[in-house]
Amino acid sequence: MTKKLKVGVLDLVCKGPTNTLWGKIMYANLASIMPQVIATWCEEDGHEVKLVCYTGREDLGTEFSEGFDVVFISSFTQAALLAYSLSNYFRSRGIVTVLGGPHARCYPDDARLYFDYVLGFTNKETIADVLAELEPQGQDGREGAYLTAGKQPLQLPGVKQRWKYIESTLKKAPFLKMVPMIGSMGCPYTCSFCIDSTVPYQPLSFQGMKEDLQFLLTKFKQPMVAWHDPNFGVRFEENMDAIAAAAPAKSFRFIAESSLSILTEKHLKVFKQNGFTALLPGVETWYELGNKSRTGHTTGEEKVKQVAEHVNMIFDHVPYVQTNFVLGLDSDEGAEPFELTKQFIDLSPRAFPGYSLLTAFGEAAPLNLGYQKEGRVLPFPFHFLNNHLAMNIKPKNYEWVDFYDKVIDLTEYTFSTRAIYRRAAATRTFTARWMNVMRAISSEGYGRIRFYRKVRELLTNDRSFRMYFEGESNELPDFYVQIVKKDLGVWYEWLPKGALHHNPNAYLHKSMEKKSMVQPVA
Repeated sequence: MTKKLKVGVLDLVCKGPTNTLWGKIMYANLASIMPQVIATWCEEDGHEVKLVCYTGREDLGTEFSEGFDVVFISSFTQAALLAYSLSNYFRSRGIVTVLGGPHARCYPDDARLYFDYVLGFTNKETIADVLAELEPQGQDGREGAYLTAGKQPLQLPGVKQRWKYIESTLKKAPFLKMVPMIGSMGCPYTCSFCIDSTVPYQPLSFQGMKEDLQFLLTKFKQPMVAWHDPNFGVRFEENMDAIAAAAPAKSFRFIAESSLSILTEKHLKVFKQNGFTALLPGVETWYELGNKSRTGHTTGEEKVKQVAEHVNMIFDHVPYVQTNFVLGLDSDEGAEPFELTKQFIDLSPRAFPGYSLLTAFGEAAPLNLGYQKEGRVLPFPFHFLNNHLAMNIKPKNYEWVDFYDKVIDLTEYTFSTRAIYRRAAATRTFTARWMNVMRAISSEGYGRIRFYRKVRELLTNDRSFRMYFEGESNELPDFYVQIVKKDLGVWYEWLPKGALHHNPNAYLHKSMEKKSMVQPVA
């Protein structure tokens, strides 16, 4: 029997100390599910567990002050430098560190330089193996151990089992409180830039979903649930039957990401009846992925009109819709994709457009190998890989200044006074209107415009800055170093030497090594 351990679990939902109004309201609602799952599994095995969802306001030195044997850290890539700093801090105090989450899947080899254990797909047995061994792995020049279960777990602890951790996190949210749930793993679509494109779709227990929802009604009058599925509602009838069986219609408020192909008018009537208040469909591009957007082979202006009509129809049933786009795909060329998005904004003024700059997250997607073979991936520090602070792929059909001119123009158009007013005037509910205005005037809208303008200015006036973007220099511009220092705050002094830099072609090199190992000997 494994001895009883003191286990810390840390969920990084932001990448450094912060005290913004948006963070106070929203960050606790961005908590991930797997850290809660890990905490539950550890507790079930008899260990003493403490979970902290880091929203930028907690003193982590105090939270994990003494006596911990191990700390599990879950991190997206944008928070990886904070995770590396924390690992360095904990290890200096004799605590074994384990990294999981998206960054561990995308950049496992880099993470092994700074953690004792790095986890890919993780099930309960994986965690038990780590705790049974629990020895410092990555010291004295050695790399940490990499463990993966090979596939996603078939089941997860439900809301009732995770409740103590959900409850302690939601206490940090002043009024808007979203409970994280998930109904499936993987994705049925094969978008080549997506981390879930190669993960087989797998629904979880619908009976478990029903029981979790019934449990939530004992805690909230009308629970708000955020579904963490990459694409909610693939098994539509089973999902809706489970929700309908849990309680009378509109007992819950649901938020979900789903494809336009699922959001038919017939389905939307059921979504509305079951209390869905916000949907986040992915449009991605005007030239590809017609199976996901329900546009078939239609592209360009015709697709814009078709998608706008579809989104406007969604608003007949759901008060809040965010449409997601990826800027800089290889299918984009010239001004047209940006102008088409402007047309969409005019045709569907209520929708909130979410823009992502094309980003290659290490080993996350098959498409990344192609970018690396072409020498197009840039070594931007992980801190900036959050889909908008940096595009770490040299665009195929644009020069950098031209690309940023078009991104700035589109962003200014989207968050102009006129667009904000039209969006607010067309939005029917107070909460949706408040969300749209807050997002527009915060870092997502005005903040990005200021940032993009500064990048564009430096691209024009600073030769060394431009050389970094062109891949002619690996010297990180001081502009980015200063941002990291400011964002990490007190944790910058714990940032390990070399952590600002990583090998952007590690995935390609690993693939070539594996290929050479299986080549037959002549």
